Amino acid sequence: MTLNEITRSAVLQAVAEYDRLGRDAFLERYGFGPSRSYLLEIDGKQYDSKAIVGAAHGYLSGREPLGRDEFSGGKNHAAKLLSDLGFEVVVRTVG
Repeated sequence: MTLNEITRSAVLQAVAEYDRLGRDAFLERYGFGPSRSYLLEIDGKQYDSKAIVGAAHGYLSGREPLGRDEFSGGKNHAAKLLSDLGFEVVVRTVG
């Protein structure tokens, strides 16, 4: 498994599922907690970046979603993948 197999289309499919299910149900379905640092932002809406990447892997032909312990969500991993695919990734602000 490598994260670079994940496509922009797979990410958008995961985002659509997130929108359909809502944040809490999406995170529960895939076994992720809220993002600590990095959020995917599309059209002013924010998404938990690591959970989106994990779910997106399941939209690849013949693949299963990735669990939270199978990859890193940090700036050099899931957040970088999303940025490399042309998505905007923002740093979560506290407060």
